[in-house]
Amino acid sequence: MEVTEEMIKHVAILSRLEFKADELGEFTSQMGDIINMANQLAEVDTTGVAETAQVVDRDTTFRDDVPEHWQDRDTMMKNVPEKANGFIKVPVIIDKDDND
Repeated sequence: MEVTEEMIKHVAILSRLEFKADELGEFTSQMGDIINMANQLAEVDTTGVAETAQVVDRDTTFRDDVPEHWQDRDTMMKNVPEKANGFIKVPVIIDKDDND
C-alpha cells in the first residue's frame, strides 16, 4: 500500500494533529515504512506457533491497595498553577460546537 501525503493529512485531521508543511513529507515516508514493515510481518508463516501475551516470563507482585493520605488539600493547592472555586483549573481539550 502506498501512503500518500493526502492520506497523512486526512489521518492528521481525524487525530487532531497539526504538521508543518516541511514535516509532512517526513511523516509520509515514516508511515510508509511502518506499513511496509507490518505487511512484511503479515507474510511470515506462523502455523504451529503458539500465541503469547508476553514474551518474557514474569511473576507480577501485587501490593495491597491501601489508600494513603499523603498531604492535605491546602498544601496540594499551593502547587497548582490555576485554580477556580477550590478546584484545579485545566485547559479545555474538547471543542464543542455552539450549535448543539
